[in-house]
Amino acid sequence: MPDGASFSLSLHSSIHEIGAQDWNACAGDDNPFVSFGFLSAVEDSGSANSRTGWLPQHAALRDEAGQVIAIVPMYAKSHSYGEYVFDHGWASAFERAGGNYYPKLQAAVPFSPVPGPRLLRRPGSGVPVGALAQGLAQACQQLDLSSVHITFCEEDEWQGLGSAGWLQRIGTQFHWTNDGYGSFDDFLGAMSSRKRKSIRRERRDAAGAGLSFRTLRGDEITRPMWDAFFAFYQSTVDRKWGSAYLTRRFFPMLSERLGDRVVLMLAYHGKEPVAAALNLLGRDALYGRNWGCKGDWPFLHFELCYYQAIDFAIAHGLSRVEAGAQGEHKIQRGYLPVPTYSAHWIAHAGLRRAIAGFLEEERPAILHNMEELATLSPFKEEGEAGL
Repeated sequence: MPDGASFSLSLHSSIHEIGAQDWNACAGDDNPFVSFGFLSAVEDSGSANSRTGWLPQHAALRDEAGQVIAIVPMYAKSHSYGEYVFDHGWASAFERAGGNYYPKLQAAVPFSPVPGPRLLRRPGSGVPVGALAQGLAQACQQLDLSSVHITFCEEDEWQGLGSAGWLQRIGTQFHWTNDGYGSFDDFLGAMSSRKRKSIRRERRDAAGAGLSFRTLRGDEITRPMWDAFFAFYQSTVDRKWGSAYLTRRFFPMLSERLGDRVVLMLAYHGKEPVAAALNLLGRDALYGRNWGCKGDWPFLHFELCYYQAIDFAIAHGLSRVEAGAQGEHKIQRGYLPVPTYSAHWIAHAGLRRAIAGFLEEERPAILHNMEELATLSPFKEEGEAGL
């Protein structure tokens, strides 16, 4: 885009105000979580609204001709839940000092700690990250809000936002990488003998409990299957968080809008489904989404969420599996630590200085922890013989 070009940024309380054509032209088709299909299902199902504290405020950047050239999926938040990049301490400190941390603006995929693009720029538009950074900061000031947070963004976006003066934060997830494996046994062959035997035992014990597994996609997933999955999802939420953001309508709506990109892995005991894991398929990755089960089954979570996902990725030639947030136990199952990125614009100068100091101390600690976690890799070292 030529120097001196002017932009206008507007905020929209519904994704439909922008429309599928412009949205997907900016979002592309690599990551399903930033697609119009996924995010419209989140809104239209009643999952992102005033009830859940995720009010859509999507940003659209237009050029002089009025064409949408960039989009940021964004929400006004009245709390910090469902984000997985934790700033509760920042909010508490600011409010103890007499400030109002909420509402804030959150550029993110609701309830989904999935890394991916957040500054969705139309190919060929040449939109600089700095233009979006400036526009979002100005919108925050005009609305008299405390901050803008862009979480689980891509590294190049993170670098550009840092150059624009935003505070930078890193985190850790655990991803599986396909090293050209032709089968699950090829993957196991890259591991040390002890770890290989452990995984084989876990898979054998899961199957030995009388369970069978099916993987379904798109319109293969019937409404009764989604009803069963919703019950599993609620069970998991009740045990862990106590509040279900996603409504019953969301899951079949997602299936209708994303088609074969929705991958549901089910475990059956006899003819009865007892567990399921929801995944979304990207251009080169499988993304773990939600899971739940009924009953107590040995190693079922590992089988359904990790090993079945690896089987699928190998069979479909995918480069990686991203199995969600947290979980150092994933390392021993072949999911290794990788960095995640977020950027933060803080309006209040004093709060900004305090958070900057916190992040300067946090960042080396996280990098050191990642180095320590990498030493737990289950894979054979170079030259190590397998048994």
